Amino acid sequence: MTRPGLPKLIATDLDGTLVRSDDTVSAYTHGVLDRVRAAGIPVVGATGRGPRLSELTRNDIRAADFLVMAGGGWVVDQSDPTGPVVLRDERLPAEVLARLLAELEAQVGPLTVMVEASDEHDAPLWGDYHESWPYQDRFEARTRDECLASDVIKAFARTADHHVDELLAVAREIIPPQVATLTQAGLGFVEICPPGVDKATGLTVVAQTLGVDPADVLVFGDMPNDLPMFGWAGWSRVAVANAHPALRAVADEVTLRNDDDGVAVYLDRLLSR
Repeated sequence: MTRPGLPKLIATDLDGTLVRSDDTVSAYTHGVLDRVRAAGIPVVGATGRGPRLSELTRNDIRAADFLVMAGGGWVVDQSDPTGPVVLRDERLPAEVLARLLAELEAQVGPLTVMVEASDEHDAPLWGDYHESWPYQDRFEARTRDECLASDVIKAFARTADHHVDELLAVAREIIPPQVATLTQAGLGFVEICPPGVDKATGLTVVAQTLGVDPADVLVFGDMPNDLPMFGWAGWSRVAVANAHPALRAVADEVTLRNDDDGVAVYLDRLLSR
C-alpha cells in the first residue's frame, strides 16, 4: 500500500516500463525524472540489460544516480564525481552453467542458448542464432563449448516446445536457487543469473549505500524479473498497464502503459499533489 509523503528512493525498470515500444524515452519522461532528482530523491535504473549496454542505459535514464543492471548482478554508482564506480559484479561459473544446461536439456530437450560474457561496450551475445531474438545486431554465433569457456554475466535459454513461462517453471523445479537465479524478462528466453542475483539484491546494494530503508522505496516494473524488487520495496509497487499478469497481481497500483509514459505520469502526479 502506498505510504504518505514522498519516497526516499525511486527505481524503475526500463524496457517495457520506462522505454516505449519504439525504443525511445520521451522528453516528458526525462523532464519528470529531472524533477524527481531536483526534489532530492535518488533515481535508479533497474534493468536486465548487461553492462555491455551501459551507454544505452544511461541515455535512456539520464537522471539515474545508480544503475542496477544484469538483473541485479552489476551495480554502478554514477554519482561519484570521479566517474562511475562498480559496486557489484557477479558472475556465473562456466562449469555450473554447463551442468545446469545439461540437466535442463535432459528434461525438456535441446535448448537454444546464448550467453552474456563480456562487459565491454556493445559487446555481442554469443551462442545459438534464433530468429526471435530482437537484437540481432548485437549477436555473434558461437559453439556451446566457446560459450562455456569462461564465467558469464548471464545466460539465456529457450526451447520451441515450451512457452517461456512453462520453461521457467520446469527449470525452477530442476535448478535450486542456490545454484542459479532463474527469471524471464519478456524476450521469450529464460534468463539464468548467478545465485542470489535479482533486482532486489541489486537494489539492496544501492539502499545500503544511501542509508535508505526498503520501506521508503518506490518501484516500477512490467515483467516477472521485477517480482523480487516488488517484494522488497515498501513505499509502493507500481505496474504499468501492459505488465505481465504475475506482476500486476502483486502491484499496489497500476499506471498507464509504457507507450503512454505511465511512469512519468505517475511521478508527475506524485510531485504535484
